[in-house]
Amino acid sequence: MAKENEAVAEDAPAPSLSLQDMATCVQIVDLCSKRGAFEGPELETVGGLRTRIMAFLEANKPAEEPAPEGAVPEVEAEPVEDSKES
Repeated sequence: MAKENEAVAEDAPAPSLSLQDMATCVQIVDLCSKRGAFEGPELETVGGLRTRIMAFLEANKPAEEPAPEGAVPEVEAEPVEDSKES
């Protein structure tokens, strides 16, 4: 049975990431940051990662084309109601 699993693993295509996938990651970081998902101490690390991904996208984009855009759909955020009574 182990040999069967090895054969399946060899036939499977190698995982890959496209520039579009990486642009989507940047978009996700932006959305999470905007929605307050990161605490103060995490912001430096998250921002640094975002900067490195953007630099990679800019360095690897096809000539004379804008950097790829992410694929996260834009959704209107619903206003948050304060449940505290005055």
